[in-house]
Amino acid sequence: MTRLPTLPPTILSKTTGKSGLRATSALATSFTVSLALATSLALTGCGPSEDAGKDASNAATNAAKEVSSAAPQTPAKTAAEAPAVFVFGDTTFNAENEEPDVNPRNGYAGWAALRYGVGETLFRYDEHMRPQPWLAERFENVDPLTWKIELKENVRFSNGRAVDAAAVKASLEALVKEHARARGDLQIASVEADGLTLTIRTEVPRPTLVNYLSDPYGAVVDVEAGVKDGIVVGTGPYRAVKVVTNDSIELVRNENYWGDTRPGYDRVRVLTISDGDTLTMALQSGEIDAAYGLPYASHVLFKKGGFVSTSTATSRTFFLHMNYKSPIASDPAVRRAVAMAVDKERFASVLLQGNGVPATGPFPADFAFGGKAVTARTFDLKAAAEVLENAGWRDANGDGVREKDGKPLVVRWLTYPSRQELPLLAEMVQADLKSIGVKVEVNSTADHNALRRRSETWDVYASAMVTAPTGDPAYFFTTHALSSSSENNGGYVNPELEGLAETLSQTFDPARREALAVDMQNRILADDAFVFAAHLKMTMVAREGVEGLKAHPTDFYEITPVVRPREKAKP
Repeated sequence: MTRLPTLPPTILSKTTGKSGLRATSALATSFTVSLALATSLALTGCGPSEDAGKDASNAATNAAKEVSSAAPQTPAKTAAEAPAVFVFGDTTFNAENEEPDVNPRNGYAGWAALRYGVGETLFRYDEHMRPQPWLAERFENVDPLTWKIELKENVRFSNGRAVDAAAVKASLEALVKEHARARGDLQIASVEADGLTLTIRTEVPRPTLVNYLSDPYGAVVDVEAGVKDGIVVGTGPYRAVKVVTNDSIELVRNENYWGDTRPGYDRVRVLTISDGDTLTMALQSGEIDAAYGLPYASHVLFKKGGFVSTSTATSRTFFLHMNYKSPIASDPAVRRAVAMAVDKERFASVLLQGNGVPATGPFPADFAFGGKAVTARTFDLKAAAEVLENAGWRDANGDGVREKDGKPLVVRWLTYPSRQELPLLAEMVQADLKSIGVKVEVNSTADHNALRRRSETWDVYASAMVTAPTGDPAYFFTTHALSSSSENNGGYVNPELEGLAETLSQTFDPARREALAVDMQNRILADDAFVFAAHLKMTMVAREGVEGLKAHPTDFYEITPVVRPREKAKP
């Protein structure tokens, strides 16, 4: 199961292991104090705007003291030399989202560690979701159970300690001891360290080990430094100095950062702002410099100048499951007609308000095995009606609903309201199918998880999930499309697909895995076992005084070294 987002914020990110609402709970007091802080820092020219009233000066002074007490003390600077501060509003940093701090061994807190520049992993995903070396220099798959990883030279933790293989070994061993999901994913039998050479042996063949080492839980931390108030010592461009769960994170530049690019800000403050309208107003007013998780309807407000946005498609996908155990959906003609009645362009551009892209298969076009690499049905109501007519589904009594053997063509559509787009998708397809003689009964309920396991209660189930959380195609198939899949509630079975999945599980070559993924997708699409409607975009919006913020197909990499104040043009 995967996590669902809170509403109205648009971004849904957690991808494996546990379901639940993305919820946050910023305190009103914190919001007021951070507004005052933002005002006090406006003289930097890269922080919040200078439009706040003078009556906030006392509160600003107190807020500035709060931040300075958590960070190393430095001599006072003039206004022209004031530290560059970046204030980031986010919907994701909270305990309910299993991100209570920045300790990657604690639930999903590794996401916060990576997002906010505290930690880095041995490998990181590129824009096509292929793992590339990060703290690692190179790797070799010696045999199905053995991986040799060479680390980069001159990498240091933020406390100045060198990152060698022994330090990474300690970090990995602590991770698999304390983090059940990582332990199950990595299947590590042993780790050996020799200088900058790390040798990992797995209990079983793990073709996707490098992908899993890119997961945020794999952020390398200094185990000897321990965990203090949820803070770890990592290798990232910033180091956390204060963490307040459900409220904020204070960070300062890592002066020992190993990368070629010096981190762009002296200080960073991350604010948890749960309400979409509040997040919108904070960005408009200058209380924050950038935002992640804005409501769809707010995006248009930031296209009028003074702001820059960055977005990209993710593998967060809206899609339909067909119930092969249902007398209605087990009919190939009905499945094909439903597939041809999903107007993906309209769903993405109108209902998602441009915050999604039409889907072909389970993976977006940024993935080497996604997008137009596969073939799916196109929206065509006339052709859908012909398919039904040829299969014997006809409106013999003129009541507007087709029948066959005396049984009316009624599709029971199950979905849920916590993902606001899903009921809208249901209503759109309901209206289009009605126009060709198919009655759709929509059941949008919070009890969908119980009902989808009762195959007698539905014909089509619409949901949303991240289909490739590790950048590898296997996850979607193993969870949804195989006879052994935990989420294959519709009972879909294709023997050829089962064989391909077994081959995929034993294949280490990335190019071969991608080719298998294309073949497997085309088979489920030809069977109309699933219909993929759209991929959600990951979007961030910043004030024009900020540069370097770039959306990624995951939301792991947000506050990076290249995020910095935009240089003013010389007169």
